[in-house]
Amino acid sequence: MSPRSALVNEELRRRSKERLLHAAVELVGERGYEATTLGDIADRAGSARGLVSYYFPGKRQLVQSAVHRLMHRTLEEALEREPRTEDGRERMARAIDAILGLARDRPVLMRQHMAGLLQAEGFLPCPEQRRLAELLSDTVARHGSEDIGADYPMLRSLLMGAVYAAVMPGAPMPVPVLRAELFERYGLDWESGVPPDTEASGGTCGKDRADTARFFATEPGAQSK
Repeated sequence: MSPRSALVNEELRRRSKERLLHAAVELVGERGYEATTLGDIADRAGSARGLVSYYFPGKRQLVQSAVHRLMHRTLEEALEREPRTEDGRERMARAIDAILGLARDRPVLMRQHMAGLLQAEGFLPCPEQRRLAELLSDTVARHGSEDIGADYPMLRSLLMGAVYAAVMPGAPMPVPVLRAELFERYGLDWESGVPPDTEASGGTCGKDRADTARFFATEPGAQSK
């Protein structure tokens, strides 16, 4: 039997990593961070357990990468949905609704993500997070920022604060209230984006909000962004 080519091996590795990211999102969303082990994630992904440590230094890095993937693909989908627009105010509204939509639709996962950011190792940069930062920076620029270096971190902080408020156990704030505050700050019309009284979710445009498989490319030839 001929050995597999380098391209075939690369594709298999890519698909294995994608399955691990997807499994991490699913399991932490179902059970929480502490109740999810690396072995559980490997088993759900159908991967050898040794592959987890091959791709990720530890569970925290894996989970943060997985959630940042979900966030940047949700945001990307919201920004680029039909009808496409280059209007900066509409794109800002879509961005806010996409992130708040995750807090509303996946509270356990987002609560665990926020808690992880407050741990000793804190914020762990990764390619998924960098893509999220690029999308939010572009949103700020299109909205008319004259100082993206200051305005991007402010938007990120405001969104993180809103997510924390929405998922805080025992005293969550309603998403529409948080949305109203953010829309007022950025001068957005309530009917922009995806208002809470419409059927479409922040980033999913009517697709099954629990279906995250489309964000994790595990089919042959598929390329994740």
